[in-house]
Amino acid sequence: MPVKQASLKEEVISWRRHLHENPELSFQEIQTSEYVYNHLTSFPGLEVTRPTKTSVLAVLKGSKTSVGKRPVVAFRADMDALPIQEEADIDFPSKNPGVMHACGHDAHTSVLLGAAKALSGMKEEISGEIRFIFQHAEEMPPGGAVELVEKGVIDGVDYAFALHVTPYEQAGKICMREGVLCAGNSDFDIKIIGYGGHASTPELTVDPIMVGAEIAINIQQIVSRKLPALKSPVISVTKFNGGSALNVIPETAELGGTIRSLDDDIRLQAKGYVNQIVKGITEAHGARYEIIWHEGYKSVVNDKEAVSITREVAENIVGKENVIHVEEPLFGGEDFSAFSRKVPASMQFIGVHNPDFGEAYPLHHPKFKIEEEALKIGVNYFIGIAKKICCQ
Repeated sequence: MPVKQASLKEEVISWRRHLHENPELSFQEIQTSEYVYNHLTSFPGLEVTRPTKTSVLAVLKGSKTSVGKRPVVAFRADMDALPIQEEADIDFPSKNPGVMHACGHDAHTSVLLGAAKALSGMKEEISGEIRFIFQHAEEMPPGGAVELVEKGVIDGVDYAFALHVTPYEQAGKICMREGVLCAGNSDFDIKIIGYGGHASTPELTVDPIMVGAEIAINIQQIVSRKLPALKSPVISVTKFNGGSALNVIPETAELGGTIRSLDDDIRLQAKGYVNQIVKGITEAHGARYEIIWHEGYKSVVNDKEAVSITREVAENIVGKENVIHVEEPLFGGEDFSAFSRKVPASMQFIGVHNPDFGEAYPLHHPKFKIEEEALKIGVNYFIGIAKKICCQ
């Protein structure tokens, strides 16, 4: 049933505030997962397990009889926070210095807890199975989703669903996109090893800063000159460190960055060009190099039928005029891709901005905050999907 009881709404807000005050980093969600586990075990009819040290799985098996295959649905919420010092103007800031829920995972978790509590009281109306996945480590590749898929948490699942908050739309809006939603990513760290010396005699050195600068410039030409325009990735050099004295050419310099692409094959091609550029330029100048690749997530792909289900549910909750079609895919990474590559899936965005906040600070910003009225919409969204698939 839709969330009408003020008590559940207030509980969801209370859970969210507790989680916000007590954030934990990826793979360190000890207290968070324990908090979630304790609440889930207090709800009736759920089989609650710990697939990994810091994740939780709750399974609701409906008792309603049906003809034919009984559907299996998975709902996912991520639980980890970010290494960010909070600056948001709220009454319940993070108590953990340097750690903050700046991506809304506290909201994701509390919303799914609310849905689990509501649906656990509807066992007789449900045919099939609902799995509530409280996932660890979305923010740190290779991500917790891959590990949970390997543990079999979505084996036999017919559809997987997730919601993510967005500060770019007001509370009361839900954003929808079919097909590719988020980009895949590969990050790189490069160390240039030259030969240091006095700044007055650069001819006696192999200057790693100059070599690194040439590499950075040439990497930017991969997109404009090496890859097809209609499939171009985003390549950004985001780090460049070298030297500590004004009169010394250092021995080494370090740079790093990221490749984001909607097409996995194009991302692999771009990686090859980065390797080629680094090798060629360092050898040309008599320098050496080390390059380390950090593989991120593949792109999230939303299934057409799964999106159709979520769009109908969203329109019933907020009205067709408040369901916004997302024209272009996003270049942020999301490890929900591990689920969407395994089963038909739909991950969509729920607006959490309030104009009274003033500026809509983006995800991962120290001043990011949400309008908590959006939480009940999220709870009703998951309940609506469950009713649509499992209560027919």
